[in-house]
Amino acid sequence: MAKLQPTKVPAVRQSKYGFHDYAETLNGRAAMVGFLVLVALEYFTGRGLLSWLGLH
Repeated sequence: MAKLQPTKVPAVRQSKYGFHDYAETLNGRAAMVGFLVLVALEYFTGRGLLSWLGLH
């Protein structure tokens, strides 16, 4: 008996949730924006994040 092979390969869509390239790219961009906001906050106000939170 001959083995049958599929004629088409199904298209697999990657989920946008979990540890995927899309999620990691989005998280990295959000982290860079947050870091730049903190640097700008410290530069323009002269107070760091800990001072703003009342921990320093």
